[in-house]
Amino acid sequence: MTRGVSQPVAVWRFYAVIALLCSLLALLVGTLLSLQVLDIDRGYRFLQDQGVMRSVRTAEIPASRGMISDRRGEPLAVSTPVVSLWADPQILKGSKRLSELAGALGMKLQTLEDKLLRYKNKQFMYLQRHSMPAQARKVLDRQIEGVYGKREYRRFYPAGEVAAHLVGVTNVDDKGITGLELAYDDWLRGTPGKKKVIKDLHGEVVRDIGIIQAARPGKDLSLSIDLRLQYLQHRELHRAMTITGAVSGSIVTLNSKTGEVLGMVNYPAYNPNSRNKRSLGAMRNRAMIDVYEPGSTLKPLTVVAALESGRFSTETIIDTAPGSILVGKKLLTDPRDYGAISVSRIVEKSSQVGITKIALDLGVDPIRQVFDRFGLGRLAGTGFPGESGGLLPNHRSWSPIEYVNLAFGYGLNATPLQVARAYTAFANAGVLMQVSLLALEQEKPDGIRVIDPDIARQMIRVLEAVTQEHGTAQKARVPGYDVAGKTGTVYKVGTAGYSTDRYVALFAGIAPVNDPQIVTVVVINEPKGKAHGGGSAAAPVFSRVAEGALRLLRVPSAKAESVVAAPESRPRGAA
Repeated sequence: MTRGVSQPVAVWRFYAVIALLCSLLALLVGTLLSLQVLDIDRGYRFLQDQGVMRSVRTAEIPASRGMISDRRGEPLAVSTPVVSLWADPQILKGSKRLSELAGALGMKLQTLEDKLLRYKNKQFMYLQRHSMPAQARKVLDRQIEGVYGKREYRRFYPAGEVAAHLVGVTNVDDKGITGLELAYDDWLRGTPGKKKVIKDLHGEVVRDIGIIQAARPGKDLSLSIDLRLQYLQHRELHRAMTITGAVSGSIVTLNSKTGEVLGMVNYPAYNPNSRNKRSLGAMRNRAMIDVYEPGSTLKPLTVVAALESGRFSTETIIDTAPGSILVGKKLLTDPRDYGAISVSRIVEKSSQVGITKIALDLGVDPIRQVFDRFGLGRLAGTGFPGESGGLLPNHRSWSPIEYVNLAFGYGLNATPLQVARAYTAFANAGVLMQVSLLALEQEKPDGIRVIDPDIARQMIRVLEAVTQEHGTAQKARVPGYDVAGKTGTVYKVGTAGYSTDRYVALFAGIAPVNDPQIVTVVVINEPKGKAHGGGSAAAPVFSRVAEGALRLLRVPSAKAESVVAAPESRPRGAA
């Protein structure tokens, strides 16, 4: 064979190569079509679905709770956006940047390592809940692998401890757990939305695709309280605690015409914005949950039963000499022998002997019926979580000492709110008002008539005398206004019966007398020292609170009214 001479290529081989190349090209085009155009088994739809399954996720859009405000629109509870930092322990546990992360979070490295160890088999753990967005961004900007942020809302309470007992608090998951936050949780809670997002391999959101369902914020709630009065009551109650050395206390102020709660404070108090320093005892709304024997604050109700019987009037004379009376084996005494005094004077001096003689004359049924009509022993109907209905006993048979005790406020118990509600019947011409914690739209809601209007007016005059020169509540007077009310000093029950050195001081008052606008009840639990009575421990608190409340409500003083009325009473032509 001669070198350098090329051998001819067979024609069939040439065409075979061409056909092979064309087949490969057709296969490539067919594959591309099946992957991107044709809707066949494991075609483009299959691949799209698989891609979506691996990258597209449904994310929750957090919804804020509704705002809680006072009757004037002042915010009491608002939701603020926060960021919760979380991590995937499977990714983070081997990181060389744990020390850096711990420093950014403000925690010890050992604490972080211990937490990772507890969640070693999990893929989710919180690093820090509810961080401020700027703070969280400082951590997230470090781009530590396995660390992520989640947008949430946290409740903030601008009034702090001043309205905490009534408003309540939410837990770390933004659900109401106490107070009106709990009672109206369904109303306040928003509805989270949904959106589609694309996430990368590490779970970070790369892009929002679109909203599936928009988030709906919760509905707002307008309370009946006036924050200005809350601050005033809070200040005066803390002042009273300091002066008397008492262990706890409550103040309740109602609008006597509507039954709305204008102010309600308690001591001890707590800061709702701090989750780490909350005491269960301090969180209790004592004005609606704690019960006390109301003592002499219920003597006016016994007098109502006496007036309704037709056998007594406010001027009926009862002989209380010699200042004591024996009922069964129990000797009941007055501070001194008041002699023969009127029924009105019995209330004015808070005479145990006088009330005892009235009770023995009436029997138990008329007295208990009046107490029942005034709402004692039943819930006030506010819907507040844990609200107590108190106790109004209903024995099959009563011994004389039992119903005498009932007549001057022992042997039953009630909350400060229940006593305040009972006094709305005196302030509202015999109509007992339904209590409301929410601001009412109607100006004059319906109440329940429990006594005759004339009896209510007589009782207002009797209660006004209690605050005058010879009454037990001279310290309840309010400059510029005429007020009415009743003191109460109750011995507390101990392990061996009634204690002789532990008291509850109470005052229930109405202001002003000429056109009652408010009812305020003050309870000072276990005041120390000689000034432990209702007239010395509780009445002065009423005086300061009532004065401030009347000025906030712009109720003209009696002196101002007399000045305005004076020109009309002058003869014509007088200067």
